[in-house]
Amino acid sequence: NKVRAYALQNAGADTVDANRLLGLPDDTREYSAAAQMLNALGVASVRLMTNNPLKLDGLRQHGVTVNGRIQHVVGVNHVNHGYLEAKRARMGHMYQTIDLLAAKAS
Repeated sequence: NKVRAYALQNAGADTVDANRLLGLPDDTREYSAAAQMLNALGVASVRLMTNNPLKLDGLRQHGVTVNGRIQHVVGVNHVNHGYLEAKRARMGHMYQTIDLLAAKAS
C-alpha cells in the first residue's frame, strides 16, 4: 500500500489524499507496543522527538506520561515541500522549517 500511495503522490495527490484514494486511513500507527516496552523498561515519562501530535496523543492514551516534545528541524526543498505542507495543513504536524535551497545560497 505504501508503494501504491507513493505512485499516487507522484501523480499529484498529496499524502493524505493518496491514502484516502486507496481506502486507507490517514495514519494507521498504533502505540500499545511502544507503551508496553516503556513500561517493561520502567520508564516513568518521556520527551518525545516528533512533529506529529498524534504520536503524543497515542502514547498518552496508553498511559505513557509525555513531559514534552522535541521538534525535528525539517529541511524543505522543491522535492519535499508539498509533502511537508500537507502534513502540516491537513494532519496538524508542528514544525519549523529551514529552506535548504536558500541556506545553501547564502
